[in-house]
Amino acid sequence: MPGGLLVNRRAADLNKKLMNGRPYSDYETWTDAIRAGGNDFKYILDWVSCFALAVNEENASFGRVVTAPTNGAAGVIPAVLHYFIIFCNGNQNEKIIQFMLTASEIGSIMKKGATISAAMGGCQAEIGVSSAMAAAALTEAMGGTQRQCLMAAEIAMEHHLGLTCDPIGGLVQIPCIERNTMGAIKAITASQLALQTAPDFAKVSLDAVIQTMWDTAKDMNNKYKETSDGGLAVNIPLSLSEC
Repeated sequence: MPGGLLVNRRAADLNKKLMNGRPYSDYETWTDAIRAGGNDFKYILDWVSCFALAVNEENASFGRVVTAPTNGAAGVIPAVLHYFIIFCNGNQNEKIIQFMLTASEIGSIMKKGATISAAMGGCQAEIGVSSAMAAAALTEAMGGTQRQCLMAAEIAMEHHLGLTCDPIGGLVQIPCIERNTMGAIKAITASQLALQTAPDFAKVSLDAVIQTMWDTAKDMNNKYKETSDGGLAVNIPLSLSEC
């Protein structure tokens, strides 16, 4: 990929490996070929990672992506949506619309109550928010109640609190691309937890975790807010020319 870090694309090679020679010619035959590979846990996990990697490799290469809620966090929601479509038989248009509307509303709530900007809140405000959006959306699409959707969003966000933004070389590549795979897996786990839990027993509300994220964002040292002045960005030696 461009930028000087010499980061290799992985999604296409992973797709080829997971396909294991099964032919496809368009989106429909591609998804059918993926389903034909089975539903082993490791197999599904690899595909979710592949979906997320593909989107963010495109972003890191100046391609076109949909901000969800930002470019750097754009791989989480499509990865979880494809998990739902392919492995949960969720290819009904109405379910997909519900998924997208729920994700959008959770993102809106978090933007109004805190931030979706890594420059303001660190990576918790991008990957954390996208994971919460995807978790609530998947819960809705899987038949969860409103309270379970809110619970899923809370769980996903809670376990991203304090996540810093420290892109190496100022590029949205390391650790950003892989973080989308982590956010997607956390979203699926959060949804499963919410669907198997009675919200009446939840100790933390979505409102509380949003407020906590905003408080954490305000307290976070600026060098961990997309400045590349701290964290991995300064601990990984590079020989890059000054911009």
